[in-house]
Order: sequence, then C-alpha cells, then structure tokens
Amino acid sequence: MSTTSKKSWTKLLIPGFVFQSVVIGGGYGTGVEIAQYFGVKGLQGGLLGMLVTLAVWSVLCAVTFEFVRVFRTFEYNTMMGKLMGKFSILYEICYIVLLLIVLGVVNATAGSMSADLTGLSPWVGIGVLSVGIVLLIVKGTEAIEKVLSAWSVVLYIVYIVFMATVFMKFGGNVSAEWAKGEVGSGWFVSGMQYAFYNLGIVPALLYTMRDAESRKEAVVSGALAGAIGVIPAVLLLLAMACNLGDVCAAEVPVTVIFEMLDMRWLYIAFEIVLFGTLIETGTGFIKAVDDRIEKTYEKGGKVCPSWMRPTIAVVSVIIGICISTFGLTGLVAKGYGTICWGFLAIYVIPMLTIGIYKISKAGKA
Repeated sequence: MSTTSKKSWTKLLIPGFVFQSVVIGGGYGTGVEIAQYFGVKGLQGGLLGMLVTLAVWSVLCAVTFEFVRVFRTFEYNTMMGKLMGKFSILYEICYIVLLLIVLGVVNATAGSMSADLTGLSPWVGIGVLSVGIVLLIVKGTEAIEKVLSAWSVVLYIVYIVFMATVFMKFGGNVSAEWAKGEVGSGWFVSGMQYAFYNLGIVPALLYTMRDAESRKEAVVSGALAGAIGVIPAVLLLLAMACNLGDVCAAEVPVTVIFEMLDMRWLYIAFEIVLFGTLIETGTGFIKAVDDRIEKTYEKGGKVCPSWMRPTIAVVSVIIGICISTFGLTGLVAKGYGTICWGFLAIYVIPMLTIGIYKISKAGKA
C-alpha cells in the first residue's frame, strides 16, 4: 500500500477492517457464536451483551495500538515481551491453542458449506480454503492487508442487503421478538467472554499499525476497530430475530434464515462472502506466527529462509484439518469458552494496567 494512501483516512480504518476479517471466522459468520453467546439471551439481552463486547474491544484495541506505536513492537512476541517479560510465554501458549481451535473451526465450516452449496465432498471446500490461505501467506503482508480490507467492504454490503431483505419479509417477527423485552441472565458475562477470547487475536494484527504517527491515530484506530468488528454481529443478530428460537437451536443458524427467505441468489452470495472470511481468518492467525518467527531470525542477525513461510502455512492448515473432525459446535462451545479466561489473565488485565503505566512513562504523544 502506498505511502500516500497511508496518509489518508483509510489508515484509521485498515486495522478495524483487518480485525473484523480475522475475528468473523467460521462461528461468527455462520451464526454459531452469535447464537451461543448472544441469541440465547434474547434479542435485547443479546444486544446489551454486544454493547459490552464493543466497549471492551474498542478500549483494548486503542490501548494495544498505542502501546505498539510507542514501543514499535509490530509482532506479538516482541510486544508481549515488552509488556510481561519472561511471562510472555504464557500468551504464546494460549495463542497457539486458539490458533489450532480457529483452524479447526474454519476447516469444519468450509467443508460443511461446500457440501451444502454444491453437493460435492466437504474435502473440496477444505482444499480450496487451504490453497487460499497458503497463497495469501506466501504473497506477504501488503497483499494480506489489501485483500482483508477489501473483502471486509464486500462483507458489509452483503450483510446489509441480507438484513434489509429479512426486515422486508419478516419485519413483524423481528418487532415481535423485540417487544418480548427478553434479557436473559448472564448477558454481561457472555459479552465479556466473547470479547476476551477474540481480543487474544489483537496482537496478531500489529503490522497494521506500522504507519501510525500519533496517539490520536492509534486511539481512533482502536475505537473504530471495536465498532467495525461488532456491527456485522449486530446485523446478524437482528436478522436472526425473525425466528430466534429455531435459529439458535440449529447447527448452522443462518441456514434457518435462508430457508425462510427462499432466495437462492442471496444465499449463494452470502456463502461466497463467508467462505472468503474463512480464508481471511486462517490467514490472519497463521501470519502472526510467521511474523514472530521472522522477527526471531532478525534478532539473531539472520535472514528467515524463503521456505519457512509456506512451510508454516502448509503445516498449520494440515493440523487444522485434523482438528476440524471434532465438529463446529463443539469447538466453539468448549474451546473458545475456556480459553477466553486465559486471555483475560495474560493479556487484557496486563495491558490495561502494566501497559497503560508503561505508555504513560514513555511520554510519547
């Protein structure tokens, strides 16, 4: 991306678009995460939970981006080392565990989607997903940043069309669901949980802040990242409200909505966009590991071998394929729900305490 474009307002939006691209993944895009964390709390309860998620995402992204700008730590190992010293290894352990869970989720989703859409073997979708991830990883940082940002815009367009169509056909159902005023217990905790485990990926997006020049830019980028990340979730929950009970009970919640709509073209468009987000999610997680390894070579005064990047990508997708056999719902419910507390302890709390203290001591505005 050119220096000129980086000087424009797009520089403030790119971190948010990349954040959204990585966070949306399989469970988010299919509605599984939205159903399990928010939909089961009722429409109003779910929206309240999303407000909690929005606040946490925006604050943590803003503080993290400023920490990165001040200390010039553009990959997670260096940043966590600056933040927590020798205890940074705890973050790396949690991140690798989350990486494996996410790769399992995106592979399981890709296989299920391709089978439902084309009638072909799930391995076709998994194969296309794997090739897409490897190609983007090999292309490098600039290509990844451009593709993830552009696809986020496409996703927003399709989500808006999707929600508008649901409202035109089933607006009465959505209004009736809202009128129930249901606010299930635990909506605050669910919003925090969803925010925490997703915040574990923020240190994987640090390369998007390499051109930030001021505290204002870092903080605004962080606030926008929270909003850009949560808006598609809000749109999806509102669409799910057309039949919230059945949608939340389904293995792949969005399929219930499309069966009600009976609009094949919109379903195909949604699935294509979602498939692209699966590639983005896998790419974002694996790229962070690449950056971490390359930085290790640099610190040792060596050049990272050219074969390292594609090798890491190929090995990662193979492991993800193996993990996908556990099933989508199980991976989201068990894996994500557990690891969120690890990121709270080793990233969220330290960044909001030690991180803010070190930023204030550095005094770089």
